[in-house]
Amino acid sequence: MGVNIQIQLNENLYIRDPQDTKLGRSIIQHSIHLIDEIGFEDFTFKKLAQRIHSTEASIYRYFENKHRLLVYLLCWYWEWMRYLIEVNTKNMTDPRKKLTIAISTIVDAALRDEAIDWVDEDVLYRIVVSESTKAYHTKKVDEENKKGFFLTYKSLSKTIAAIITEIKPDFQYPKALASTLLEMAKDHIFFAQHLPSLTDISNGNQEYSDAKELLRHFAFSILDGPASVS
Repeated sequence: MGVNIQIQLNENLYIRDPQDTKLGRSIIQHSIHLIDEIGFEDFTFKKLAQRIHSTEASIYRYFENKHRLLVYLLCWYWEWMRYLIEVNTKNMTDPRKKLTIAISTIVDAALRDEAIDWVDEDVLYRIVVSESTKAYHTKKVDEENKKGFFLTYKSLSKTIAAIITEIKPDFQYPKALASTLLEMAKDHIFFAQHLPSLTDISNGNQEYSDAKELLRHFAFSILDGPASVS
């Protein structure tokens, strides 16, 4: 039996926080599996209602539309990852070790955690990998950004950037490197799964240790490399 872990997210993402009720948690749990099975394009609240033996109206009491639901799922995962990085690096003083742990966590956050029994993190990560660009590569991204839709992703990136700055205080691009590491992780896992000629990591490695090594090599090669010349 899982324990009750509450992830705090922007209130603009939902009408009623699904974490607060049994029905809401069921909406999250089954939407993750349904999107994973049929893809976001074919996902509808009608199909979700049939899956959870409820009504479309009941789902609309929690989310304005399926786009908001997708952003909610992604934000939940990003905040979960940030939480794990902070827990895994707590009381650690060596920033290089902290970055190594953070990079491992970026990948390992995809492993299922029995502490939260209504979110299958491994399935959710497949959605992060395959569907996340649909959350912010939209015409309304600026409007939604002003409403704080992507604060969790920014906070996650900021956490990693702060570790990078600890390692190399004069590094010019900590935010760019942090967001690049996050995007590289999901992009290369996607490539390994679907477009293997675009990456050097293997889809056969279920824990993606080679993905961790790729991120570590990329990050430390940049941070330990020669200073850039203006």
